[in-house]
Amino acid sequence: MDQLLLLALRALADASRLRLVGLLAGRPMAVEELAAASGLSAGTVVHHLKRLEAAGLVESTPRRPYVEYVLRVDRLQAVSGQLAALERTDEAGAELPGPDGEPLPAYDAKVLRAFLRNGKLISIPAQERKRGAVLRYLMEHCFAEDRTYAEPEVNDRLAAYHEDFAALRRYLVSTGLMTRARGEYRRAQTR
Repeated sequence: MDQLLLLALRALADASRLRLVGLLAGRPMAVEELAAASGLSAGTVVHHLKRLEAAGLVESTPRRPYVEYVLRVDRLQAVSGQLAALERTDEAGAELPGPDGEPLPAYDAKVLRAFLRNGKLISIPAQERKRGAVLRYLMEHCFAEDRTYAEPEVNDRLAAYHEDFAALRRYLVSTGLMTRARGEYRRAQTR
């Protein structure tokens, strides 16, 4: 992550500083003007302006007898561009290939990035929709073949992803991704 982007975002993550940015978007202003317009003390305004200046979001220009501050719109646009680039990177990462080589749906890929580390499931999602994404992934990676699987084999395959293989096995059956009959499991038939 770009440290300058983080610095800018931290500087903007304050209601008073955002108010000052909004005021400076109209025109250059001195500390006293900003204090009067924002309802903050001059000392507080100076403190916030120093944070914004350190992040490259405002510039100061001496205008006797005051120092005027001006918003660096170019820097705000750069921050916006960096955020958009992060979104595009996130979307590109969302196209993780599934077992058939086709990209996974964006939501599934996002969930998998959050719940898989080094090929292992770090936890079983509590939310049904997220859990569904994980279960679909496990189905395609553990049970790609349309055949009968004995319960010990199901357990072994799921244990490779998470220690609570019994919960995963139950979820696969309860969500209808697998069927169970006489201790044997099978991929559910899709219509």
